[in-house]
Parts: sequence; structure tokens; C-alpha cells
Amino acid sequence: MKAIPTIDGHHHIWRLKDLAWLSGPQVPRIFGPYAPICRDYTIEEFRSDTAGCDVVKSVYVQTNWPAGQSYDEALWVQSVSDATGWPHATVAHADLADPGVGSLLQQLKQLPSVRGIRQQLHWHQNPQYSFAPRPDQMNDVSWRRGVAMLAEFDLVFELQVFTSQIADSVELARAFPDTTFILEHAGMLEDTSPAGWQRWREGMAGLAGCKNVNVKLSGLGTFEHAYRFETVAPVITETVALFGADRCLFGSNFPIEKLWTDYAALYRTFRRAIEPLPDGEQLYILHDTARRLYKL
Repeated sequence: MKAIPTIDGHHHIWRLKDLAWLSGPQVPRIFGPYAPICRDYTIEEFRSDTAGCDVVKSVYVQTNWPAGQSYDEALWVQSVSDATGWPHATVAHADLADPGVGSLLQQLKQLPSVRGIRQQLHWHQNPQYSFAPRPDQMNDVSWRRGVAMLAEFDLVFELQVFTSQIADSVELARAFPDTTFILEHAGMLEDTSPAGWQRWREGMAGLAGCKNVNVKLSGLGTFEHAYRFETVAPVITETVALFGADRCLFGSNFPIEKLWTDYAALYRTFRRAIEPLPDGEQLYILHDTARRLYKL
């Protein structure tokens, strides 16, 4: 396997005491039992996990600290970056429907590592899979008022939705052509029946027509609770064919994926899935697309 400098475009670090979704009694989650990660996950452990995998830079994505602490989370991540040099970019949280979100975005923009915003919109009929209160939150006028500010602050938006929400996502991307969107987890394909694949494929084709939408090839083991070549390779192959390698990027989703694999095994499997592509396209996916989107 040829060495290619790699940017991990999606990972988390955390202190357990600051995580609302990992504190208290365990409840069923999209990724199953999570006792092994109910502990501090430090940047030092992340660096150890990535050893030997050619990772040269990384992007931290928010982990839903308690309400009202979005800036505190980003500030803490900035302190880790200042102290260690890692991570190299931060995707912070903001409630875009909050009337005062403009002030928060202004604060976040002052932190050197902040490059974007994630507010999780994914909703599913299965309550274990849902995060948003309803499927169409992205259509609210008040929420879209917040989205309109992102281009002004030169911040990308990380879009996390299920297949059933992709049609609304296409309209969202079209409504804000000056905003850069990054679709997380390749559209979260959870229904792998022939009909489910077809719905996902049609939705992804619609998003591919929006040139301001890019795709993060991350979280691909979420629904199987395993990172198997036979599962992830078709998703990667079809996504790259639709969007082009220059709009796709690698993300580990660590330490969530650590529940069922180690970083080296995940990385080797991902590299095997993109091996048929020319070296230049592999470089886009592993390095250049993330460098462009996150200004690394």
C-alpha cells in the first residue's frame, strides 16, 4: 500500500464530565452498547491509535456538550490544539435556530481552529437512530436564518441526515449556494435492502448535482457495528462515482468506530476500498479535499 499523507476529516476527543450524551445511565444508541468509550478519550490516545496510518492532520467534530456550552467546547478543543498541535481544525456546535446565534458564530470565528458548524439533523422512525426532534427542522425559517450567516463567517456546515431527509437537503443546498455543505457519513445508509439502496442512490445523485455539497466517507460501520470491506466498499465506490474524488474525504469517526475495530484495521480497509482509483483521486480523498474544505 503506497504511503499517502492522510487527513482524518472526522474524529472526536472528549472529557467524560463534559459529555451530556455519555453521562448518566446508558440508553440505547445508534451505535449500540458504548460502555468501552464512557471515559476520557484524549488527543494522545487518538495519536497512538493513528500510529503507522500516515495521518498528518485531523479535524475534530463537536460532541454535543450540554446546552449553552457550545463555545466552551470549542474553546477547550482550541486549548488542546494550542498545547499539542492537534487537532488542526474544529467543527463546532451552534443551534442555528437560536435568535442569538450570530453572536456565538462571531465568538467561534475568533478561535483559530474553527472552520465549521455541525447541528445534527438526522431523524428516523426508529427512536434509537434519531437525534433531531423531527425530520424537517432544516425547513424552518428561523433555522435557515442561522444558515444564512455561515457564508458570511466563512464557515462550512456539516450535514448529518438520513436518506428520507435527502430531498429536503437538496433544497437546502440549492437555497444557499454560497454555503459549503459536507454530508456526513455518506448519507447514513441504514436500509441495505434493494429498495433502500435505490432510495439512497437516487438521493445521493440529487445532492451530487449541488456543487456546494461534499461528502465525508465516515461512520460507515455504524449500522452493522463492524467495519467490513464488503459493507463499506460499495458505499465508497458509488459515492465517489457520483460526486467525484475531489468532493469526497476520509473520516475515521473515532473513537465511536473503536467500539468494533481498531484504527489501523479501519484505515487498511478504507485504503483497500479506494485502491482501484488512480493515485491522484486517492490523494483527493485522503488529503486534498479535507485540506481545501478545512483550509489546512
